[in-house]
Amino acid sequence: MVEEGASEPQTGRTGGASRTTAEHGEATDLALDGPGVEPIGVVPWPLLLRDRLRGRVADSDRYPWIVLATALFGLFGVGFTITILAISVTSMAEEFDSSSATLAWVVTGPMLAFAIFGPAAGKLADLYGHRRFFLGGLVGATVFAGLTALAWSPSSLIAFRVIGATLGAACGPASMAIINRLFTRETRVKAMGYWSLVMAGGPVIGAVAGGPVVEAFGWRWIFIGQVPFLLAGLLVAYAILPESPRAEKAPFDFLGSALLGGSTTLALLALNRGPIVGWTHPIVIGGFALMPLGLALFVRRQRRISHPLIPLEYLGRRNFTLPILTQMFANFAYMGGFILTPLLLQDVLDFGETRTSLVSIARPLLFAIAGPVAGAIAIRVGERNSAVFGVSCVVTSMIGLSMVAPGSTELFIMAALGLSGIGMGAVSPSMAASIANSVDERDLGIAGAAQQMMTQVAAVTGTQILQTVQAARLDADGLAGSYSIAYLVGGGVAALAIGTAFFVRSTKDEKVHEPVRVPAAAR
Repeated sequence: MVEEGASEPQTGRTGGASRTTAEHGEATDLALDGPGVEPIGVVPWPLLLRDRLRGRVADSDRYPWIVLATALFGLFGVGFTITILAISVTSMAEEFDSSSATLAWVVTGPMLAFAIFGPAAGKLADLYGHRRFFLGGLVGATVFAGLTALAWSPSSLIAFRVIGATLGAACGPASMAIINRLFTRETRVKAMGYWSLVMAGGPVIGAVAGGPVVEAFGWRWIFIGQVPFLLAGLLVAYAILPESPRAEKAPFDFLGSALLGGSTTLALLALNRGPIVGWTHPIVIGGFALMPLGLALFVRRQRRISHPLIPLEYLGRRNFTLPILTQMFANFAYMGGFILTPLLLQDVLDFGETRTSLVSIARPLLFAIAGPVAGAIAIRVGERNSAVFGVSCVVTSMIGLSMVAPGSTELFIMAALGLSGIGMGAVSPSMAASIANSVDERDLGIAGAAQQMMTQVAAVTGTQILQTVQAARLDADGLAGSYSIAYLVGGGVAALAIGTAFFVRSTKDEKVHEPVRVPAAAR
């Protein structure tokens, strides 16, 4: 008896061997020529089990949410090591007899690498399949996590970490595209709320659980433990994630990718080196001077080719450009304050490392909690109102932190930090959903990558600028005053995001609401 939709196995022989084809794969019959010899069927059980599981999951009413959970499980495995690595830089430097400044590239290197290669990864995922790129990113992250645990020198550690984190970070645009294809325009913001939960909550769990592990066993066990976690995520993703249709055959714009990546590299290196060698150093000035030239050449090329890396027409869509600007301004303040706050607590209030970590955790913790809540609320109030509220919280947070001085209570500091977390938890899902709703379905990967690239650039910029402002104002305003000025600068930049968010059009206010159609073959 054959189930509906299945076909009868077909058996044939050629040259003494036969092949049987069924719905879920191929079973090969092995036979030797000779009288009385029966063929032996070899069934590809892993593929058969995978397809049966995927078929049952696809029939569930909760299918999009199952895919969301699967993708976020893999992303959690990639990202939970971020904060614990920042804490472990000193112990790494001691083991390798190197400087903390050198080993800091274990943390900053992956940020720079993804900002440079992220758009290329997003576009390649659009061209060759989001599921394929997501799985490939997990495989690469797993392999290099194992190699990082075996690193024998600072250079090998940095190289393995940067490559592994870059491959793992490429999962971001691919998974975002997979998720956005399965949710309607109206419910994407809710899905992105859970995305924010994992993106912000992963580092929190890493810091809480990883700290004791590093103290007891050493930093290598971070990556030893990451390998089985990534393998589990890979197996689940392989079984659950739907196939995504590939785009029509189109050439990849290697030159455009190089121009955009090169321009981003110049800007980020100039920002990174400025506080160290001075903002008037020829390398810094040269980086800032050449960056606009590279971007101009990139734009010129995109206008002249038929298959651009990023369709420039999207820049004219308010719900593409304004949400990206909103996230940039908000992340400038959020990440600038994220790096500045531990220094403030230790320099001004004389907090120890443990006390600093416990107080600072309020920010990412509330970010993680606020993401899903804000995503659900945004369906009713609209992405614009959610973002305006979120950015206002970030601005208020910066003002509150500027008021921290000797004698400030921990409760006040945690409240100010928590406002930043709540604010970004409201901003991120709303703006990510607005960007996804503004582009064609075939460009979801590159849209997500462009958003993450610009957010990363803003994070690096905010980090460097606020630290530079604090150092520059130290002599004139004193220790506490210099931090106050830096936070006010961050708050001023974040205030710009209120203006950009205000002009974003909410999905609920649009006249046409069309669901995202997913071909049956993709499920």
